[in-house]
Amino acid sequence: MCPKYAINGMPHIFCHWFNISGIIANEHQQLTQSHEYKAGWSFFLVLAGVVTTIGLSLPVGYNIGVVNTPAEDYEAWLNILWSSVVSIFIVGGCTGSILGSVLADKLGRKNASIATSGLFLAGALLFLLCRSANSVEMLVLGRLLVGLAGGLTTSIVPMYLTELSPPSLTGAMGVACPMGVNVGVLVGQVMGLNFLLGGVEDWPYLLSVFAVLVIVCLPVLYILPESPKYLFIVKKNEIAAMKQLSRLRGVSSSILSEDVEVMREERRAAEAAASSGDRDWSMARLAADTRLRLPLLLVCSTQAGQQTSGINAVFYYSQTIFMQAGLSAMSAQYATIGCGFINVCTAALMLYLLPRKGRRPLLLGSALCATIFLATLAAAMNAIELVSWMPYVCTVAVLLYVLVYGFGLGPIPYFIASEMFEVGPRPAAMAWGSLANWGGNFLVGLCFPTMRRLIGAYSFLIFSIITGALFLFVRKYFPETRGSTPAQVTERCSQGLRSRPLRRTDLRAV
Repeated sequence: MCPKYAINGMPHIFCHWFNISGIIANEHQQLTQSHEYKAGWSFFLVLAGVVTTIGLSLPVGYNIGVVNTPAEDYEAWLNILWSSVVSIFIVGGCTGSILGSVLADKLGRKNASIATSGLFLAGALLFLLCRSANSVEMLVLGRLLVGLAGGLTTSIVPMYLTELSPPSLTGAMGVACPMGVNVGVLVGQVMGLNFLLGGVEDWPYLLSVFAVLVIVCLPVLYILPESPKYLFIVKKNEIAAMKQLSRLRGVSSSILSEDVEVMREERRAAEAAASSGDRDWSMARLAADTRLRLPLLLVCSTQAGQQTSGINAVFYYSQTIFMQAGLSAMSAQYATIGCGFINVCTAALMLYLLPRKGRRPLLLGSALCATIFLATLAAAMNAIELVSWMPYVCTVAVLLYVLVYGFGLGPIPYFIASEMFEVGPRPAAMAWGSLANWGGNFLVGLCFPTMRRLIGAYSFLIFSIITGALFLFVRKYFPETRGSTPAQVTERCSQGLRSRPLRRTDLRAV
């Protein structure tokens, strides 16, 4: 009831406030009694997505993209050591992927992310000081450290974000990491322009400026919730898990029965697996488990296929293609940056598409179209000197390839392991997937220069064939994970290559 007294008309304000409070209280009571609460976006969920994207994923992409534009400036100083500076980053990425499996369980998802930020900062400091110290070793060590941080990021961050998310938002949160990587590549390319930090004397600052984002985001990482699933299933600390889950969702733990039941189901599955003898899900144990072999093959093939589709080679060739189409050197550089912008925009669109279209149709469509456009690019580049309008065909093929890559091959492999594997084997699965991704990157980087020298544009036909093979494998075995629990996915794929997972899923997704 509203108060009878009045002070300059204030009872109207009090009445309004009391009415709103009553409505909120009644709604909360109804939710508590009916258990109809459906988790959605909350403050800490959005904050986790933003902070890990800007402070962890973006620096990974930045350190990939930043080495392309000013390569000639480094070569003048380092000569043949330049190849070591580039490749050591990938070696660090592979190593970090393996370590991610251990650190995610030993330190927790959040603390492992904090440790990753420390590696980024250490690498940036070495970049900043290496020229004044006249030390090539500091530069190489810095690239190794940011590579380690990159491998840890791609192994841990997608898993952390999907474990924080309610089932309806795992796809949207899973896109955050690859979107951050794409934005980072674009920012690295832009910062390498001559009028920014692309000058000959500016490269230490160009390599280390990403540290500003890490420094800004690091304090916020400390206040983020730890993964409730990690606390509940791995650490078996129900009280801490419920506290973090309530904080994450922004509601009382009394109305989170659905989330709790999902965690209990996963813990029962983990305990059943542990009763067989082995308690720790190492990478070796995961690879030896026949029930999980097909999901692991799917994760590794899509992660490796993301790189062996030739995305880095296409970006490498894009500036040359644009110049042959009649653009100036500067305009061609801007056009290449435009390709990166397309990649970012498609990743952002995936936030809308994934919850509505599912993973399987987007991945299949992306792989099929990428196969076609890569073959078109190979044919057009071979005829580029013979037909006057062929450079424009090459340009269109590059732009379309980058576009369709971003609708499936780019983002989906990063987080799909989190939807295929339960909490116990999930870190090892993420580590295998991240290792396959960095390994594919290393393989393309190692082979592409030789392929380019020996067979020229036919290199893209090789990438087309590999991507086509991935399409066929995915089409036969890849189940739709939207709306399915990891336990259900495991059951569908439990017979290895003899499995027919589509028989138990919506065949309309084919």
